[in-house]
Amino acid sequence: MPHGSPIDIVYLWVDGNDATWRAKRQAALQQLGSDSSAAMARYSNVEGRFRDNHELRYSLRALEKFFPQHGHVYLVTDGQRPDWLRPSERLTLVDHRDLIPAASLPTFDSGHIESWIHHIPGLSERYFYFNDDVFFGAPVRPDDWFSPDGFHVTWSDEPEVSDEAMRMDATSLENACRLSIQWLTDRASSGTAAGREPDPLYRNTFRTFAHSPRPMLKSVLLELEHTAPELFASVRSTVFRSWDKPTIISDFVLRWALAHGLASLRPYRHRYVSTGAADQHEQLQALLAEFGALDFFCINDTTDDAQTSDPRLQNVLTVLQSILPNPSGFERAMTLECPDRLQGSEAQAICQYRTTRRSHPADRPS
Repeated sequence: MPHGSPIDIVYLWVDGNDATWRAKRQAALQQLGSDSSAAMARYSNVEGRFRDNHELRYSLRALEKFFPQHGHVYLVTDGQRPDWLRPSERLTLVDHRDLIPAASLPTFDSGHIESWIHHIPGLSERYFYFNDDVFFGAPVRPDDWFSPDGFHVTWSDEPEVSDEAMRMDATSLENACRLSIQWLTDRASSGTAAGREPDPLYRNTFRTFAHSPRPMLKSVLLELEHTAPELFASVRSTVFRSWDKPTIISDFVLRWALAHGLASLRPYRHRYVSTGAADQHEQLQALLAEFGALDFFCINDTTDDAQTSDPRLQNVLTVLQSILPNPSGFERAMTLECPDRLQGSEAQAICQYRTTRRSHPADRPS
């Protein structure tokens, strides 16, 4: 592929506070049979799974700050639009209904939704896939993420996955690791479709991949739909995240690419923040100290059923506003109203600033 080819950006986003969306989610939950309900993964339906903490706003600020030469931005939503988002010819909203077959909707499983994003019309061959809680943290050089024929990946800091069988009490990424390795092991003797030969030096490693921007090749995803159709069909059958049908984009695609010489391991400077951790303050302080020297960071909402006014969530907003204070060109000119629950420095950091409107060649809905 040409060295200077565009690199598009794909985000998944949901506003879990939207009343219409919440009613749809509740109706879908009530319609699940007992078997499907029993198969739901841990934390698959907690508020933290769907809560909007303004991460997308700040992730776009980081994108514009550290990767201004990015390609088109695609925002995949369930008929929703952030109220602060300005019309831009650089960003396209992609509705679930325009991407996923009607028979598979609704779905509230990000693993299901992300399995379709390589079918977005016009998407570039090379692209980054983001969850909205992932951020660039330093200037981006495409060669640090993409090789001439593939892309780079990195392990998480989590301990190795101990068991080889998927477990109901495991995380989605742990089960995704187990599923991927089992699939590769089962097919090790016969190779894969289209003459793709495995890398003879590849060895299975029971580790999960980091919560990071995902460099992807559209051609690899299209190939894998034919190579492993059963895995795509499985995750595309979910309504809510299921423990026995884990994500394949955040593990299988990466591990298969490693096993076939299309991906390589690379160390990245990164930080993972768990908002529900007992040492959240220390994690956020480390992020403040390291910002600008991190290739990426993730702020994972693990407060589960906490209320929006929870101080732990407000701490995150304070830090994000501190490190990324400048509005991106994707934000409308507006004054943020300061909720009564915020006081002192939190109110000053989050509420008492005015976004500035950026000029673009066109100001129309995409």
